Amino acid sequence: MVAQTGVLERGAIGALAGAAVGDAIGGATEGRSPEQIQQRYGGPVTGIVGPFVPDWRTARPHAPYHKGDGHVTDDTLMTNLLVRVYADKRDHLDAYDIDERLVPLMINERVWIPELETTSVGLQRVFLAEKWLVARLFYGHVDPREAGVGNIVNCGAAMYSAPIGIANAGHPDGAYAEAIDIAGAHQSSYGREAAGVFAATVAAALRPGASVETVVGAALRLAKDGTHAAIDAVTDAATRLPAGTIDVTPLRPVMAPFDTLGEQYRDPGLGARRPSRIHSIEELPLALGCVVASGGEYRQAVLAATNYGRDSDSIATMAGAICGALHGIEAVPKDWRETVAENSRLDLSATGATMAAVAREIFAADRARAAERESVVAALLDPNGAAA
Repeated sequence: MVAQTGVLERGAIGALAGAAVGDAIGGATEGRSPEQIQQRYGGPVTGIVGPFVPDWRTARPHAPYHKGDGHVTDDTLMTNLLVRVYADKRDHLDAYDIDERLVPLMINERVWIPELETTSVGLQRVFLAEKWLVARLFYGHVDPREAGVGNIVNCGAAMYSAPIGIANAGHPDGAYAEAIDIAGAHQSSYGREAAGVFAATVAAALRPGASVETVVGAALRLAKDGTHAAIDAVTDAATRLPAGTIDVTPLRPVMAPFDTLGEQYRDPGLGARRPSRIHSIEELPLALGCVVASGGEYRQAVLAATNYGRDSDSIATMAGAICGALHGIEAVPKDWRETVAENSRLDLSATGATMAAVAREIFAADRARAAERESVVAALLDPNGAAA
């Protein structure tokens, strides 16, 4: 375990550990309906559970992913790769860093992949929407700022944007802008928008004195178009759910008008995942809904996301990151942390500690850049200044 030396470290470690544990718990129920989840597990999921399909090794068409049992998914794999990019550059990132730094890690660096129970390159585990990064940037040499155009519009970029919020801790506007730039290499439309807003919520959660209300407020202030409308509707409905509930299924009909996948999550229609100004990914509004319904309590938020089903791992990843940023790693149940760390072979404090250290360096660089800018502006506005 890495020592927590300050508020920043505590929040950064909480955010990324919270995201990883949420991912691991939510992964077991991904793609399922609430009814299927309750039937399989004999009631709602209340912690780390085994695979939804016990014969996962031979099941088709989704073998050989070992979801459940505390195994993180591609959400955490991509998050950890982005942390490595920040650790390498030690400054703000842009779309070109995705091309020049992240993609090479995806195709060249071998890591332990819990769901495959083997060591391989990240490319072997990620979904097609993430393989798009390699196809477009490494093979297609597309301008990184535009490479996301044409990809399916989903939560692929948003799901690993928590480190961007830490790099801009306390500054949601900066996190939003940086994530929008970075996500241009991966996503377009409301998929790109979600990455910006999610990063902003993590940055907002790291502000001293932050609350669920201030986090949602930051999201609503920055979000555009259908993403704003969906977050507004879902979080408002979440305030009327019973206290302590982990059943957020009443939020589904509220989200449905903004979601393009429809009710058959595994069999979306032709209108799904296309660019639109009136639609939104489901994962971010639902994650914020889980945070609101739980009052920011980590366990309740993650279990609500897990029992919701559909893209439960990404919903739980985002909800877990926000709650972890608000309250620190202590909010993440110790038994969950220990099981995920052991079964996924991860140090759940290391990535957050790394991002906190990088954030400190970014703050120092930003201060120097701001001082230089102030000096230039002062000279420009000096009525007694000499003409160039």
